[in-house]
Amino acid sequence: MLEALQYEFMRNALAAGLLASVICGVIGSLVVVNRIVFLSGGIAHAAYGGIGLAFFFGWPYLVGTLGFSLAAAMLMALVTLRARHRADTIIGVLWAVGMAIGVILLDLTPGYNVDLMSYLFGSILTVPTADLWQMAIVAGVDLTIVVGRYQDFLAMSYDEEFARIRGVPVRPLYLLMIAMIAVSVVVIIRVVGLILVIALLTIPPFIAEKYARSLLQMIGFAGLLSGGFTVVGLYLSYRFNLTCGATIILVAAAFFFACLAWEWLKTKRERPLPAETG
Repeated sequence: MLEALQYEFMRNALAAGLLASVICGVIGSLVVVNRIVFLSGGIAHAAYGGIGLAFFFGWPYLVGTLGFSLAAAMLMALVTLRARHRADTIIGVLWAVGMAIGVILLDLTPGYNVDLMSYLFGSILTVPTADLWQMAIVAGVDLTIVVGRYQDFLAMSYDEEFARIRGVPVRPLYLLMIAMIAVSVVVIIRVVGLILVIALLTIPPFIAEKYARSLLQMIGFAGLLSGGFTVVGLYLSYRFNLTCGATIILVAAAFFFACLAWEWLKTKRERPLPAETG
C-alpha cells in the first residue's frame, strides 16, 4: 500500500475514503439506532433525481442534487412521522420515482451522455481536491452537531417518549437528522457511489452496535471500521486491479458475515446442554 501512495490519485482516494468513513460513522450510527435504514436508502436513490435535474438545467452538481435530495428527504421524513404504517410503501415509491426522474432527465439532456455507473460505484480514484474539502466540511459539521446535541440525539434515538418528557424538540431534531443524512449522501455519493454509501451507512454501524456501550462509542467504532474496510479495499483493488468501490463493499460484507458467524457460534457454545434423562 505504501508504494501506491506515491501516486497523488491514490492519496486522494485514501483521503476521500477516510473522510467518507467519518461521515458514515456519525450518520450511519444515527440511521441504525433510529431504525431508518430503508429511509436513508430511499434518500440515496432519490438523489438520482437531483443529479438528472442538475445536468438537464446545467446547474452546479451540488445545487440541483442537494435541493432535490433535501426536498425528497423532508417528504419522506414527514411521511414517517404522520403515517408510519404506510411509510415503507410511500418511501419505496419516492425511491423509484426519484431514480426514474433522474434517468429520464439525463436521457433528455442534449449533447451529454453521463455514465450512470460512475454514480453507482463512484469514481474514488479520480477525486479532485475540491471534493475533499467539501467532505471535510460536512464531516466537521456533522460531528459538531451530534456532539453538541448528543444527549438530545441519545434520548430521541432510544426513547422518544422520554425525550419529549425531558423537553427535547423531537420533531425538529428528527428533521435535522434527516437533513444531515441528505447532505452527507449528496456530498459523498459522487465520490464513492450510491452502493458504497449505503454499505458504509449500514454495515459498520450494525457491527459497532453489538460491541459499543454508548452511542458515542458506536460512532467512533463505526468510523474506525469504515476506515479499515476502505484501506483494505483500496489495497486489494490496487494489488489485483479491481474496482475500488465494489472491493471495499465486499471487504465490509465479508467482515459482516464473519461477525454473524462468530455470534452464532458463540451463542451455540454458551447454550446449556439438555439434561440427560433416565
